[in-house]
Amino acid sequence: MGSKNGILIPLAAQPPCEECAGATGNFDLPKHSQYRVPIVSELTEKHPMSRPQAKDILVGESSPVFVPPLELTEGQPPPVAANGGLSYMSFDVDGDAGTAAAIEAAIQQIDSGEGQRLLAEIENAPPGPIETKWGLGFRSYKECMEHIRATGMQAPEGGVVLPLKYTIDERPVYTVVKSNALWQDTSRAAIAEKLRREDDEIERRRLYYPQVMRDARRIEEYYPGLSPYTAECMDKLGVSLAHLESKCTDFYNAHEVERVYYPEIEQLLLDFFPGATDALVYNHDVFDKNYQGDVVEDQDNKDPGVNKFYANVVHNDLNDNSGRVRCRELLTRNLRNFGRRQNYTEAEADAKMSKRFMSINLAKPMETVQQNPFVLCAWPSFADQPYITAYRIYDDRVGETTRFTYRRDHEWYWIPQQQPNEVSMLKCYDSITDGSVSRWSFHSAAVDPTAPRDAPNRRNLVVRSFVFF
Repeated sequence: MGSKNGILIPLAAQPPCEECAGATGNFDLPKHSQYRVPIVSELTEKHPMSRPQAKDILVGESSPVFVPPLELTEGQPPPVAANGGLSYMSFDVDGDAGTAAAIEAAIQQIDSGEGQRLLAEIENAPPGPIETKWGLGFRSYKECMEHIRATGMQAPEGGVVLPLKYTIDERPVYTVVKSNALWQDTSRAAIAEKLRREDDEIERRRLYYPQVMRDARRIEEYYPGLSPYTAECMDKLGVSLAHLESKCTDFYNAHEVERVYYPEIEQLLLDFFPGATDALVYNHDVFDKNYQGDVVEDQDNKDPGVNKFYANVVHNDLNDNSGRVRCRELLTRNLRNFGRRQNYTEAEADAKMSKRFMSINLAKPMETVQQNPFVLCAWPSFADQPYITAYRIYDDRVGETTRFTYRRDHEWYWIPQQQPNEVSMLKCYDSITDGSVSRWSFHSAAVDPTAPRDAPNRRNLVVRSFVFF
């Protein structure tokens, strides 16, 4: 079946080019295929702001909405994003930070039918592997593992070959977070139902692909002279390792984590990065699939609850826009800040952010990791690859994360049997854009096929931070 979408379905029904026509089940995309996303000229008809620029847009009489400049990495293609990559903050109306425009764009994209056509092609393909433009993809983990074993794929010492789940939809992703008032608004029930169905279909527009994991402790074997325990490794690869003997005794106690563990991590970061002048840990997540207690997040009480789900899709938490937005809203508004209170004026925040700053996630196990390991991808293997923007629509802002499509040569690392004193570090954002350092890594949870069937699931703590220079 010929392919027809932005990544897998074209906007209009047009015949595939000759080289792409052919076998049923072949998802190889025609070179002329296009994806369709809302653009500035359409949205501005209802959201008056003809040419959005990077600046503070005054809302009402006092509260500015920060519109980040789009600062692409030198040499990197533009992202797959709405509005040419400009933030939805550009479409603020009456202080909504562009949320109405984002919901409208989400509904337009759903109504285009492209996602449903792509899903139909996947689900109607013959059993077995699906040929995509990137390689053979698989609908299930089991199918992918059978392919890995049948083809004899091998990993270097300390490594493993396993399935990872990637998106196959090269269009922006829109999700409305559970706290958004839309879900409780009976007058918008039809819209909510569309969005609910779309959430389910987003998950089904993903496939498993085989990837080789290398032992991150052995990075120096792949990059002679580059220790994984150095800032140089983070600059080059976007990943690194550290050791920490924490004095925190109860990682399920949010207040103890904030009081004991946050300062420990902040000091670790200041020691790890030469030239760092400040480090701010601003929130954390506890991951425990088998946790039996209360898991509910309590923002007002700075308690993230417990996350019983692992993010089994290749992604990054930030991008060109959200790295700057998240930093500035922490410095000036303490928005969703579980850490030390910040009291910067707009001008002071701009001055602080005019120098280099980074967002670093740090993951520390509570016990030896035996299943559902956290895996990290090195920057050089995707530095020239466009990311796909995933929009998260809150009541008061539109967050941006990223997704990536599969490449056979993505350079993946894991930490087999990661110990409680081993901290894995990944970069989510770097303000340096000239290509001299990594901008970010991407990551995923994974299922280790070599682990015993009864191996306990990963229990760990992930903290998010900004480091300033």
